[in-house]
Amino acid sequence: MPKSLNSKLIAGTMFWGQWGKELSTLEMCNLITFFFENGISTFDHADIYGGYTMEAAFGQAFSRSSLQRDQVQFISKCGIQYISENRSNDIIHYDTSKAYIIASAEASLKHLKTDYLDALLIHRPSPLMHPEDVMSAAEDLKKDGKILSFGVSNFSSSHMELMMSEGLIDINQIEFSVVQHDALFDGTLDNILQHKIIPMAWGPLRSYFNLEDDAKKQRLKKQFSELSTKYNSSEDQLLLAWILKHPSKIHPIIGTTKKDRIQSAIRALSIKLSTEDWFKILVASQGHDVP
Repeated sequence: MPKSLNSKLIAGTMFWGQWGKELSTLEMCNLITFFFENGISTFDHADIYGGYTMEAAFGQAFSRSSLQRDQVQFISKCGIQYISENRSNDIIHYDTSKAYIIASAEASLKHLKTDYLDALLIHRPSPLMHPEDVMSAAEDLKKDGKILSFGVSNFSSSHMELMMSEGLIDINQIEFSVVQHDALFDGTLDNILQHKIIPMAWGPLRSYFNLEDDAKKQRLKKQFSELSTKYNSSEDQLLLAWILKHPSKIHPIIGTTKKDRIQSAIRALSIKLSTEDWFKILVASQGHDVP
């Protein structure tokens, strides 16, 4: 079972295909290689991305690259039954039954053209999930060598405790950013630290750049403007540096396909925010001083 992820930043594939840039096989192949050559060798997937098409597109692209499977890590997620031309669902719903988890993992292996996933995550907690079913599926997949580790996504601390009553959880992928930082105060990151779980953060930049709260955005922009000179950095780099300072050692997932933005994100790894500056950014986001 992996005790860590290969790279501090993770390449998110959600917008590579039909849900976003609609990259060709060659473009995806080149992008995979670019990420790897720049030190990012962990790729985050979910079965639903691209309406159940992205994993297969990535698998085709990776097979055309010169990279070997053991040089990279593939993470995927399952459990959401999405409305798509590739499914007959009437509504979006969740399925965390043992049979569905195993079938989804096997489908991801086929689409990604690999014998194993480095990690499989349950995409969202279901009101109907039972920890015995979920963890039994994980154990069977591990025994068969189809996954190396198991985790969850968007799980609260109580959801995590429920799952861990039946087995080990290795990863929790949560929404976390300067703008969306509930995990700091609702026990989620406390739980992650307590149990030595690997945290991944989705939406580390998007929630800021899409922020509709103008007052909050102006406060943050003013603070970033003041700090950018001190740290010789851009807004996106400070957003990532703020996340990276947390003691749980969060792995931000970057969804961009633009090479200059990828390289900019990588430079954020060398920024070491002071504790006081970290709190300045938090205060700017919250709009009030800490108690």
